[in-house]
Amino acid sequence: MRALLKGLGGEKIQVKQQLRLTYKEPLSEAIKDKRKTMSMIASFYNGKSILITGATGFMGKVLMEKLFRTSPDLKVIYILVRPKAGQTTQQRVFQILNSKLFEKVKEVCPNVHEKIRAVYADLNQNDFAISKEDMQELLSCTNIVFHCAATVRFDDHLRHAVQLNVTATQQLLLMASQMPKLEAFIHISTAFSNCNLTHIDEVIYPCPVEPKQIIDSMEWLDDAIIDEITPKLIGDRPNTYTYTKALGEMVVQQESGNMNIAIIRPSIVGATWQEPFPGWVDNLNGPSGLIIAAGKGFLRSIRATPMAVADLIPVDTVVNLTLAVGWYTAVHRPKSTLIYHCTSGNLNPCNWGKMGFQVLATFEKVPLERAFRRPNADFTTNTITSQYWNAVSHRAPAIIYDFYLRLTGRKPRMTKVMNRLLRNVSMLEYFVNRSWEWSTHNTEMLMSELSPEDQRVFNFDVRQLNWLEYIENYVLGVKKYLLKEDMAGIPEAKQHLKRLRNIHYLFNTALFLIAWRLLIARSQMARNVWFFIVSFCYKFLSYFRASSTLKV
Repeated sequence: MRALLKGLGGEKIQVKQQLRLTYKEPLSEAIKDKRKTMSMIASFYNGKSILITGATGFMGKVLMEKLFRTSPDLKVIYILVRPKAGQTTQQRVFQILNSKLFEKVKEVCPNVHEKIRAVYADLNQNDFAISKEDMQELLSCTNIVFHCAATVRFDDHLRHAVQLNVTATQQLLLMASQMPKLEAFIHISTAFSNCNLTHIDEVIYPCPVEPKQIIDSMEWLDDAIIDEITPKLIGDRPNTYTYTKALGEMVVQQESGNMNIAIIRPSIVGATWQEPFPGWVDNLNGPSGLIIAAGKGFLRSIRATPMAVADLIPVDTVVNLTLAVGWYTAVHRPKSTLIYHCTSGNLNPCNWGKMGFQVLATFEKVPLERAFRRPNADFTTNTITSQYWNAVSHRAPAIIYDFYLRLTGRKPRMTKVMNRLLRNVSMLEYFVNRSWEWSTHNTEMLMSELSPEDQRVFNFDVRQLNWLEYIENYVLGVKKYLLKEDMAGIPEAKQHLKRLRNIHYLFNTALFLIAWRLLIARSQMARNVWFFIVSFCYKFLSYFRASSTLKV
């Protein structure tokens, strides 16, 4: 009897298990279907308190916009801001939110003003000069830190570059270590932090001198000594920017402790590719300054290798990867600090020659207003040729124009503008004459971890990028958003270019006639050639008239 009951009990248990299994399977499928239609990354940031440094910069603005647009239920975004150009911190925030970039955000998150908490801070000072009340709030509430703040000036003094790119990173890590609710710390570096190498892996490369020694020495060395030792410290790197960003990575590695940290290395960050709309850009860094200089006719020649890879990456691609890394680092908690390369050269290369050709082709259709000369930039490959064209195509026209300004009673300014442009271009020559290889194993691994919906919403697959379309949108974005030129002015801009073309032809003709006249006056051979040409033309006309008379 007991065996029978046991058997019946066993059958009952098996039936229950079968019922449970048959009920569980469609439930799991439903959950899977639901996960396919929702973004896990967007859901992750809802309810979070996020600290962003560098939020008033180019990438910081796009990062905020994407967070508010995809995760409108996030709790708060803390941004470190200092007054600038007579504006208070609140006025600067108001100006950012009322820009074209945040138009879509206001539709999905009408109370966006209430979700931004501007904290007065100065990264040049100890503890960032943050008040005790604000510091306590940041330490007790922050869940995610995105460290985007940095000086990106290539010619910045080493002391200032160390303060912003190294010391500030160290101080922020110290703050983060005191945040009990911190889930992830994401540090934005640069793919060129190790540009002295040709092949760069997703690892942190050590510098000869420890960051702490550099930080300490900056406190007591005077500027003259720092200027003297800077070339020895940076070694085969081209500038203080790349050097101090490498030091910043070492600081992150050394000060990470038990925190969940990741480093993202974007290459040359350019205008938006897709989000919130194509071509948005608001600063002169990277290719934007070159595009304007070429479009206005200031830049006619640059020393560059046309076949070198232009490792440009759209800013929204960098932001999408950053948010995906923040989610992955907080949820999966990797055992070590992972580095993610955000580059295009290995997966979807585009060279400088192709890019330059497309920029000029776009200016044919959509020229910039009030150009100095017609857009027509060429690449030179050696120093002597570059110096020649700088003298002929850049400095000489600037001097002539300044002479014209003096004659008309105006202050000369073109030579100063041209010298500044050539100085900035010379600092970019290191990057437009070389190609690099970056490994992207961690970036590709992260892409495979995302659901189809997350791959769509937070797309950082640069293989899908159409370069010709992107570059055209980039040029249009520079015209509309950076220079704020109206598209209705395109016909007048084209007429202006025609006038410049006619002036160019007239000037060249006059220059040729003057040179030829001087040559005739000084050379018997030139006079003989001139008389031969004139007599030949006279005989040809006489023959033509005679032939016409015979036919009649």
